[in-house]
Amino acid sequence: MTDTAAPDAAIADSHRVAREELRAFVERFERLETEKQEIAGHQKEVMAEAKSRGYDTKALRRLIALRKKDPQQVSEEEAVFELYREALGM
Repeated sequence: MTDTAAPDAAIADSHRVAREELRAFVERFERLETEKQEIAGHQKEVMAEAKSRGYDTKALRRLIALRKKDPQQVSEEEAVFELYREALGM
């Protein structure tokens, strides 16, 4: 007769470890999701404050998006945009 208790115990241990690791990943992701929501709330507060001081939040968001881009990419996009405006007689 073969002893199956040792392999069964090893399998049970590996399932327990996998379960704990999986739980850790899920909990980390959930914490990050919570942090992301908190940050979004802070960003909303900043925009509300800027708006209350008379700034155009749509323009601010566009500036923020432009600052994320490479300056060369911004120049190319602006050139194409200007070309399109001229083509439409604007």
